[in-house]
Order: sequence, then structure tokens, then C-alpha cells
Amino acid sequence: MKNLGNLMKQASQMQAKMGEMHAKLGESEVEGQAGAGLVTVTITGKFDLRKIQIDPALAKPEEIGVLEDLIVAAFADARIKAEALMQEEMEKITGGLGLPGGFKLPF
Repeated sequence: MKNLGNLMKQASQMQAKMGEMHAKLGESEVEGQAGAGLVTVTITGKFDLRKIQIDPALAKPEEIGVLEDLIVAAFADARIKAEALMQEEMEKITGGLGLPGGFKLPF
């Protein structure tokens, strides 16, 4: 029973750390860029869009299609960075658990 008690204590601690991590991710910001920096998107670690910066050279009616594509690409770049940030934070929490390869939290 002592092992079960320790396991429950570890689970409770991990749950608290996960809550802290989610709060930290909500405050963290990452930038994604496309078109050699012509479009920059800033999102939180929870993928909430915070800001879009567009080079004025792209603000021409004939460039709308390019602009739209660059916004999507910049968001994708930012999302990859936010996912890496989330994974890094999760490894800090679960590092000592010895989880099998490919096992991801949160489920």
C-alpha cells in the first residue's frame, strides 16, 4: 500500500505541475515567419493568435493571394515552435517517469 500512496502523491504533484505548465504556455509567445520575414505571426503556447505583422510591400491588391499564403505559412511556422515549446515543458515534468518512447501527455 505504501507504493500506491507514493504513486498517488506523484500523480497529484504531476497534475499540479501540468496546471502550472498550461498557465505558462498561455503567457508564452512564439513567432513564426514566412516570405523571408515579410509576414510574422505571434501566437501563445496554446496557439492563440496574438499579432500579425505584414510588410507594407505586400499590401497591394494584386498581392492578396501571396499575402494570404504567407499568413498561413507564418502561422504554421509559429505552431511548430509552440508545439516544440509544449514538448519541452512536458519533458521537464515527465522527465523522471521513464515513459515509453512515443508516449505523449496530455493524452
